[in-house]
Amino acid sequence: MNPALDRLPPYPFERLNRLKQGQRPPATLKHIGMSIGEPQHEPPGFIVKALTAALDTLGSYPATAGVPELRAAAARWLERRFDLGAGRVDPETMVLPVSGTREGLFSFVQTVIDAREHPLVVLPNPFYQIYEGAAFLAGAEPYFVAAPESARYLPDLDAVPDAVWRRCRLLFLCTPGNPSGAVMSVPYLTRVLEIAERHGFIVASDECYADIYLDENAPPPSLLDACLATGRERAEGCVVFHSLSKRSSVPGLRSGFVAGDPELIGAFRLYRTYHGCALPVHTQLASIPAWNDDEHAAANRRLYREKFDRVLPILEPVMRVTRPEAAFYLWPDVGGDDEEFVRELYARKNVTALPGSYLARDSGHGNPGRGRLRISLVASVADCVEAASRIREFLEGH
Repeated sequence: MNPALDRLPPYPFERLNRLKQGQRPPATLKHIGMSIGEPQHEPPGFIVKALTAALDTLGSYPATAGVPELRAAAARWLERRFDLGAGRVDPETMVLPVSGTREGLFSFVQTVIDAREHPLVVLPNPFYQIYEGAAFLAGAEPYFVAAPESARYLPDLDAVPDAVWRRCRLLFLCTPGNPSGAVMSVPYLTRVLEIAERHGFIVASDECYADIYLDENAPPPSLLDACLATGRERAEGCVVFHSLSKRSSVPGLRSGFVAGDPELIGAFRLYRTYHGCALPVHTQLASIPAWNDDEHAAANRRLYREKFDRVLPILEPVMRVTRPEAAFYLWPDVGGDDEEFVRELYARKNVTALPGSYLARDSGHGNPGRGRLRISLVASVADCVEAASRIREFLEGH
């Protein structure tokens, strides 16, 4: 067996299942799950129609590079969404389909890490667990950079020693952030690029929540914006990951793409030729109209905005919680043991949240997720309101 498998911590949802074992919530209350970031909105009909219309392609093996029309749709969306300018993203050399950002993020690390260098993969803390697992299985060591409330939930770049940057081969960013919803500004991203250039590492930005934001006048920028601002016309040393799972509420489609530096994309394409995760043709053909249409994404945002507008007034009087800039999570401070809170909330109110400590790691400054919850507002508006009311009743009862 690969010895690196022994280094993988239990996945957060495995830990959550163990935490809930033996609890018997009231049978009179239906369960409301708010732990997983799995959008439950109805998938857009035009995507479903395109998918079913393409099922006659099941007899064909997909090409690793994907169909040209999908790469073009992704490139044009990037240019449109982030105001990059026409022709800035070359679909032939700068875009590659992936089977959702999870698969893409994991396999990209296997492509760019040389274990003989004893490299570090630097990642935010809290973080999406795939970053850590991918680092271990590539033969690298993860280094966690705290993203505390005092730093607006952004990774504290000043806290990273130069010795760490010198060993860094890959830096993971997540903007908007999971679980905080924090957005990295272009000046922040520009500073990241300055550090990367000084020390010679790759920057990978997970931007799967980029189209879920609460202020229509302030859409989150991309690492690609900072690339252009600093003269990196071909996104040298940088890649970004995007997905339809959150933007279009089709997590089961497993459709995304990576875009950026042609040299990195070329190496990743070679790896994926052997990796065997080419996006099925029918999935690609359903993804093209999804990337070409922006109205359904705006409608999706309106639903999330309504949830925040209705849930926050219920919770704010009884817990320390704030409206995020983007994404669909709440990241409240419960002022105590987050595991006990989640276990008792499930046992008494049949609502499942995720302990914040499961999304972070202990460091010299403690675990930045301890004492917090991640609450995913992915259920219907009615269920989110009902869950918030139960959480409030639970807190008032204590």
